[in-house]
Amino acid sequence: MAGMLSRIKNRARLASRRGRRGRHRPVLGFDEWTMKVASHRFTNRELGEQSMSHRSWCGENGGRPSNERLEFLGDAILQWVVTDMIYAEFPDRDEGSLTDVRKSLVNAEMLAEIAREIDLGSQLLLGAGEDDAGGRAKTSILADALEAFIGALYLDGGPQKAQPFVQSLMSGRLGGSFERLEDFDARSHLIRVCVREWGRPPLVEITSQGAAHEPTFTAVVIINGEEMGRADGRSKKIAAQAASVSALAVLAGRGVDTSRA
Repeated sequence: MAGMLSRIKNRARLASRRGRRGRHRPVLGFDEWTMKVASHRFTNRELGEQSMSHRSWCGENGGRPSNERLEFLGDAILQWVVTDMIYAEFPDRDEGSLTDVRKSLVNAEMLAEIAREIDLGSQLLLGAGEDDAGGRAKTSILADALEAFIGALYLDGGPQKAQPFVQSLMSGRLGGSFERLEDFDARSHLIRVCVREWGRPPLVEITSQGAAHEPTFTAVVIINGEEMGRADGRSKKIAAQAASVSALAVLAGRGVDTSRA
């Protein structure tokens, strides 16, 4: 009887794991996906799958390890590879400029964008509630899982696998790095433009929604009583910056000179 119960529980766990992924009918299985995006088949498949394991799924599956430790490792590897790339790419830039370029490449919004491009969301293991709440599309979950995957790839395949993988993701983005830096200070620039044009700064209203441990923030930029920009982000700063970029674009479209402050 004990053996039968154990087999039933194992089948239930397997069905749960498949259900969290299979309900979205991914085109590729995990092994096929890793071969496609990283030219690697995991020797330790459990390690690879752990990189896709969100804590919400782990809580429903006997407390299995989440991807958070792998995320910590992957973040360090990502920083190392990107730093090496920009140091070689921009030999005439000073330390401050290189740091800003790295920030423009290694941030939640950029990592989530990359994760969507490689269809990482289809491989995530999510709890029922998180899955139903659209977790596969959440910026924070995607960004964290990409870092975790990089960490797992490093442990399973070594730096000779992890480094070229990160390089393949980032190489095409180096060229526009300095253009993206403007986004990081968009809010300050918008304030200066508004003060110059109308003598007062814009109003930025920020609200939050979602779970307390993983909220999503929405920022709305209001200028002269009119909504000019709206954006979401996993932090108040990210949301406010993105909304400010939108507001600057609207102002420019109306003939306001946003190129100078």
